[in-house]
Amino acid sequence: MLTIRLSRIGKKKKPFYRVVVIERTRPRDGRVVDAVGTYDPLQKPAGIKLDADRVKHWLSKGAQPSDTVRSFIKLQKIA
Repeated sequence: MLTIRLSRIGKKKKPFYRVVVIERTRPRDGRVVDAVGTYDPLQKPAGIKLDADRVKHWLSKGAQPSDTVRSFIKLQKIA
C-alpha cells in the first residue's frame, strides 16, 4: 500500500522535509516512488509547497496520506 508522508532531508537542528509517495513498509528515508512537495518548519509561517496535480493523482490511485500530510492538503485546499 502506498502512503504520502514526510521524509527528512535536513541537517541536525535544521529540519527540512520532502513530501513523498512511498510504500508503507519502507523506512522513513527509504526509496520513494514520487516526491510531491516540501515542508520547511523553520520559516515563519511554515513553508508548505505541494504539487496539487501529483497529490490528486496519487490520492486517486489509492495512496493514503499521513495525518500531517492530510492537514497540509486541507491547508492548501487540494482535496
